[in-house]
Amino acid sequence: MKKIGLFIVLISLLIPVFSQKSLNVMTYNIRLDLPSDSLNSWPYRKDNLISEVLFYETDILGVQEALPHQMQDLQNGLPGFKYAGVGRDTSKWGEYSAIFYNAERLKIIEQNTFWLSENMNAVGVKGWDAAYPRIVTWAKFKDQKIKKVFYYFNTHFDHIGKEARRQSAHLLLQQVAKIAGKFPTIISGDFNANINDEPIKIILDKNDPLHFTDSKVISATPHYGPSGSFNAFKQKEQSDLPIDFIFIKNGVTVLKHSNFSQTWNGRFASDHFSVFAKILIGDKE
Repeated sequence: MKKIGLFIVLISLLIPVFSQKSLNVMTYNIRLDLPSDSLNSWPYRKDNLISEVLFYETDILGVQEALPHQMQDLQNGLPGFKYAGVGRDTSKWGEYSAIFYNAERLKIIEQNTFWLSENMNAVGVKGWDAAYPRIVTWAKFKDQKIKKVFYYFNTHFDHIGKEARRQSAHLLLQQVAKIAGKFPTIISGDFNANINDEPIKIILDKNDPLHFTDSKVISATPHYGPSGSFNAFKQKEQSDLPIDFIFIKNGVTVLKHSNFSQTWNGRFASDHFSVFAKILIGDKE
C-alpha cells in the first residue's frame, strides 16, 4: 500500500510538469441539426458546445455528425482553429467526421479521408450492410510546441449495420497501420459499440499487433465523470458503457480522462457527452 501511495504522490507531482507539454484531445458527436429536436436542436445549444471546447483548452477535436453549416458555426466559434475533413457524400446532409485543431500549435503535414466500405476511395458509398456512408478522416500533425509528429484518425461507425461495424474495425486498423506506421497515433470517434461488442474487441485485441489501447484504461489519474457517453437528451447517460472513445498507440501517454456531462438550464450540449483526454506524445517506436 505504501508503494501505491508513493506512486500516486509522484504522479501528482509530475502532472503539472507534464501539462506544460501535454495535448488536450476531445471527441464529440455534436448531433446533427434537426428541427424535430425542438429546444435541443443546434441553434439552442451550439454556443454551449463551443464554450465547452474552449473552456477545456482543447487542442484537437474530432467531431461526428457535423453538417456543413454546423462546421461553419464551429469554425466561427473556435478562433485560431482550422479543420481537416470532407462530408461523407455530396448532398447538403453530407456529415463530416472532421478534425479541428489549434493551428497556432499544430501544423498539418498531410491529410485525407477514406470511406468505410469495400471501395474505400469511392465517395459517398455505403459499405457492407451500413445504413449510411461512413468515413475516416485523418491527419499527420507536427506539434510545433514540442517538435513531435503524430497521426490523428477520426470516425463514426454505422448505427445499423452489424457487419459494417465489424468490417469497419478491421479496415480502420489496417489503414492506420499502413498510413501511420510506428508514429504515435490517436483514434477518436463514435463507434456505436461498447467494450462488450465485437468492433471494440477487434480494436483492443492484444493478440493482434495492430491493436490500440483505450485511453481511459491507462489514464494516470482516475476517470472523471459518468462512465457512459450517450445521453439521448435525457436526464443522464443511458448506459454505463460508453460508445465514444479515444484510442492510442505508439508512445502516447495518458495523464487524464473524462466524459464531461455539464448542462445548461438542465439541457446538454449534445445527445452525447464529450470524451476528453490529456495526453503526452512520445517518440515514434
